[in-house]
Amino acid sequence: MPPERRSRRRPPPKEQDAAPEVPEGVTGKELDRSVRQQLRSLPDRLAGTVARHLVAAGVLLDTDPEEAYRHTLAARTRASRLAVVREACGEAAYRAGHYAEALAELRAARRINGAADYLPLIADCERALSRPERALAVAKDDGADRLDRAARVELAIVIAGARLDLGQPDMAVRLLEGVGPGSDAHAPWIARLRYAYADALLAGGRRTEAIEWFHRAVAADSHHVTDAVERLEQLDS
Repeated sequence: MPPERRSRRRPPPKEQDAAPEVPEGVTGKELDRSVRQQLRSLPDRLAGTVARHLVAAGVLLDTDPEEAYRHTLAARTRASRLAVVREACGEAAYRAGHYAEALAELRAARRINGAADYLPLIADCERALSRPERALAVAKDDGADRLDRAARVELAIVIAGARLDLGQPDMAVRLLEGVGPGSDAHAPWIARLRYAYADALLAGGRRTEAIEWFHRAVAADSHHVTDAVERLEQLDS
């Protein structure tokens, strides 16, 4: 699942705002080859500018998502018809807490290239906008059947969260059981899956089982992507 949502603290920047300065040393050649190929439809000079903004956004995404979003807006101003640009803009908007903008960008990217990979983020944007029913509808999208295992798990975690939003913990538990929280012990998403499962169990009043699964989430969470340790401390207090 995407990183924990950030609360919006200020209005999103506008596309017409001045483009941010690209950090010194960024050339654009740092982009993955497949991304550079997508930029080849642009004139060389324009492609270079867009590439540098995309690289800058990637560098800043974890530390300053708001500035990363500004870089993707600068790229979008110059290349709005490229799916890779709209995707980058959507991810940065999401990370900066601008969920309506992220949803619009991700849907635009999908209209351009038809990719289903955006569905987990699209669903989570709907949740963040307090529209859990719309998040559930995303799971019924035809593209959901084409997702790989990791993306299916990510989508299941989001949809389970939407079930909790709607006060349906038992449905959330059954959904997450269906994707196997006890399997794939070394998968990069296993800690988040186990955490979501524990959270659903707790919401359903199954405290003892929830504690067990929070412990199992901690055991798998070598990169500290969840707050399972803190949740256990709260439950033990």
